[in-house]
Amino acid sequence: MAIKMPRPLFMLLLLAGCQAASYPLPESQKLSTEKVAQIAATIEQKYPKLSSETRRQLLSTVVQSLDNMVFIEGGEFEMGDFGWPYDDDPENLCDWPCGVEPERMGNISPFGEDDFVHPVKLSSYHFSKFQTKLEDFDLYFVTQGKPLFDKELRKREDLQFRYQPDLPAPVKDWQEAKDYCGWLGLLSGYPVDLPTEAQWEFAARNRGKYVAFPTDNGSLNFGRNFPESNRLKPFPVDTFTPNPLGIYNLSGNATDWVNDWYDKDYYRNSPVENPQGPNTGTQRIRRGATVAEEPRFNASAVRRWGDDPIKKDYYSTVSFRCAIQSEKPL
Repeated sequence: MAIKMPRPLFMLLLLAGCQAASYPLPESQKLSTEKVAQIAATIEQKYPKLSSETRRQLLSTVVQSLDNMVFIEGGEFEMGDFGWPYDDDPENLCDWPCGVEPERMGNISPFGEDDFVHPVKLSSYHFSKFQTKLEDFDLYFVTQGKPLFDKELRKREDLQFRYQPDLPAPVKDWQEAKDYCGWLGLLSGYPVDLPTEAQWEFAARNRGKYVAFPTDNGSLNFGRNFPESNRLKPFPVDTFTPNPLGIYNLSGNATDWVNDWYDKDYYRNSPVENPQGPNTGTQRIRRGATVAEEPRFNASAVRRWGDDPIKKDYYSTVSFRCAIQSEKPL
């Protein structure tokens, strides 16, 4: 007959086991000590052949990734290009609708597939305030027994700027981003995944408010909340001022893959509650804009674009961030 161990004693044994494995439990801003111990035990069980130092790094990465999650209370909003007055200064935008009749407004984005404004109602969820860092993506490769991408190029002195650990992780294949988030979910026990397109826009617009750019004030203040126009290289994920929800670089660094298939007409058929995108497709959706693009046309919070899910290489302007698909705060 199996003997049921009291929960406190079980957790104490987990703690003792983790310490015996020579990687102490990191402190967490959001997780209980018991939850951190549980994650450590999962890592110990799944990766017994990794070195103690690698397992310690892995535990720290998983815990920090969860601490970086912003809880976003669900709500309703009008998704899509809601329009903006002509000739307004993008560096000092007015408060929409700026006293302007809808028929006198122009498009925020020059791309037509975001024009159909439609109601969306979202449940609460968590959204990472940072794009996934290169060093965390590298650690994922190590745990999967895969060689690091661009291994030889990383040795070149003139290319070191591409491979700094705090840059957005470049992905060659959308599936890599999907699998990374799922891997965090497996180790943490939370339903981690890529965010949906609707979740991304809701977060970028500060819970669906009528803001044109996903910055702290909805305007482009170059050098403060957005990169200078002459900057052409990606930068660390925690650069510049975050938006009011505490989320960094939703535009102007690397773009974010989201979970949805792409269909240019999907907005006309989207369900109101928690839309997940089309059931099938040939392209996936990226959100945001790259550091090299003209921000006044490309960096808006409503822009959407479909792209082939497999790229030719690991481009520094194609990245992602994860979400936790749970309505309860951590």
